[in-house]
This record gives sequence, C-alpha cells and structure tokens, in this order.
Amino acid sequence: MKNVGEAPQEELATGERSTRNRVVRSVLDHGPSTVSELAQRLGLTQAAVRRHLDALAADGIVEARERRVYGARTRGRPAKVFALTDCGRDAFDQSYDELAVDALQWIGEREGGDEAIAAFARARIAAQAGSYREAVEAAGPEERAQALARALTADGYAATARSAPHPQQGEQLCQHHCPVAHAAERFPQLCEAETEFFAELLGTHVQRLATIAHGDGVCTTFIPKSSTVSGAAGASPPPKPPKPPEPSKPPRTSGAKSEKPSPHIHNATASASTAGRNPA
Repeated sequence: MKNVGEAPQEELATGERSTRNRVVRSVLDHGPSTVSELAQRLGLTQAAVRRHLDALAADGIVEARERRVYGARTRGRPAKVFALTDCGRDAFDQSYDELAVDALQWIGEREGGDEAIAAFARARIAAQAGSYREAVEAAGPEERAQALARALTADGYAATARSAPHPQQGEQLCQHHCPVAHAAERFPQLCEAETEFFAELLGTHVQRLATIAHGDGVCTTFIPKSSTVSGAAGASPPPKPPKPPEPSKPPRTSGAKSEKPSPHIHNATASASTAGRNPA
C-alpha cells in the first residue's frame, strides 16, 4: 500500500502516517466502518480515530455516509460510517495496466494483429479528440502548441510547450507523464496514433523525438515552425520564376553594308521548310 495523505515532518516522526494507513487499511478490509468499530479494531480511542478520519476526509481518501440498512429499519438515525473513495482505493496496488495489456493482446490475437491494435488506438484518440480540437481551434496560430499542452495537462499528461533548441525552427511539446506508459511499452501503436493525431490537429508533419514508454524521461514531439504560421495573413508571396534568356544576335561586321538576302537563298529555305510534305 502507498502512503496516503500529506503529513508534516513532525507527524512522520510520531508515527501519525503509519496509524493513518492502518485506519485506511481497516476500512478496506472490513468495508464502511463506524468510529467505534475502527477504535475497537485498532486499539485506539474514538477521539484519535476521529482525528485521523477528519484528515483522511480532507485529503479525499474517505467519505462519511449513512450505513445501509437491509430489512426492517429500526428507530433512530442510521449510524454514520466511513468508506473509501475512488482516490482512496487508488492508494492501494491496482492492476489496471495489466488489464489494459491483456485486453490489447486479446484484440491482437483475435481481431487482426497489429492492424487491429492500431485501429483501436486511433479510435481511442478520436473519442478524446473533442476537447483538444476545441482548445487548439480557439487559439491563434502562434498559440496552438501552448493550447494543446494545456488541454493535455487537464487530462493528466503534465504537458508543456517551449521553443525548440537551435538550430531547429519550431516548438517542442513535452509530456512529463503518460497514464498509459506501461501499455504503450508493449504496444507502440498507442504512441503512433497520438503522434498522427497531433499532426492532423496542428496541420503539419510532427516528429516524435522521445517517449516515456521507450525509457525516456519525457515524451517529446517536435512541431515545425511552419505549422504555426502557415496560411497566416501577410505571408510573403513565392518568388517569380526567372525570365528566359533572350536569344543572342549575331555580331555585325564593322563598316559592312546591310544586304538583302538573295532570292535564291530565300527559295532554298522555303523549299527546306516544306520538305517531306504531301503536295497540295
């Protein structure tokens, strides 16, 4: 089990964190519990249990609710119990990654191999595309990478966008966390579908430089500068093609008089130009 909640250093020194973990573990093992039930199981006073439960509730680990009554309901208010929230359950070891890998492996074996997995990866991205597309389309050409980074961060990717190092001309989109890194390590189609989506969304070819799934510290995508300025107003028109060179004139002999061509030469030229034609 992971440590739950945040505790100051002085609390760690007195074992508060350890006791708090015991409270959470007891709720997990026995289900929603009252203060008195927890106090009896853990050998604590009810006041101490309430103090730990208040801290856990503030951290979103447990929540208070009325105990469900099955059968005839007795007089009086139902006892208040404390149950784990989804966040509290996440503090314990989960098998979501293994489940995702097993599901993708089954798809590959039963539904068409790598192409089936790639189709699933593209469909998954398409289902999530709405918020990303809305954020990018609402941003100006120079702000699209930043807008995409903010949208990714909202989905847990801890993304940032910054200028690419010289001599590259463009931006780097950095995802410092990947919620599906374990599955992507086995099935790179997940990363490839995401890269394809970024290219389509930004309207340019992008290049994936590094991925967490391959052992890199950050998923890094290079976005060329042209993606942020293509189609912008005021862009310089393409240069006009150069004019073909004019034919050179034969040099004139100094002092020579211009003479008309001989009629015999003209007739010979005309005859040559009509050579091979059928007579009229």
